[in-house]
Amino acid sequence: MKNRVQRQLEIRRIIAKGNVRSQEEMLAALKKRGFDLTQATLSRDLKFLQVAKVPHPVNGYVYLIPNDGQDDVRPIRSKDNFLADGFQGLNFSGNLAVMKTLPGYASTIAAVIDSARQWEILGTIAGDDTVLIIRREGTTSNDLMNALISIIPKLKNKL
Repeated sequence: MKNRVQRQLEIRRIIAKGNVRSQEEMLAALKKRGFDLTQATLSRDLKFLQVAKVPHPVNGYVYLIPNDGQDDVRPIRSKDNFLADGFQGLNFSGNLAVMKTLPGYASTIAAVIDSARQWEILGTIAGDDTVLIIRREGTTSNDLMNALISIIPKLKNKL
């Protein structure tokens, strides 16, 4: 039986190589490679790896590991363009910001924002087309916008 680390590395490789659209497809690919696991175990692994489903121009939705930092795991287009393409707008209320996105982009954008661990941002909550961004007390809206631009540089022309 192969261990969790080996299994998660293989999940990364599978996502990097192709357009996996469902957990069923991922389970089948893992079983072909000698991994015997349940859907629940796969679901926990996907959550641990911060895997997101993102829109794909041909295949509907596919899995992606956002802001992974590894060269072998890349989105379909460059990450910055892909994320900026999904951005629709940003509005503020107190220490909250509401980011509107195209449908299906919010969870990926939120995962990328959270994984960047910018000091100005306490965290995010994502729906399908909306990201709630909680700004740290004592920071300004401009501080938050600069933090977002440092995470996704292509937003500079959209904010």
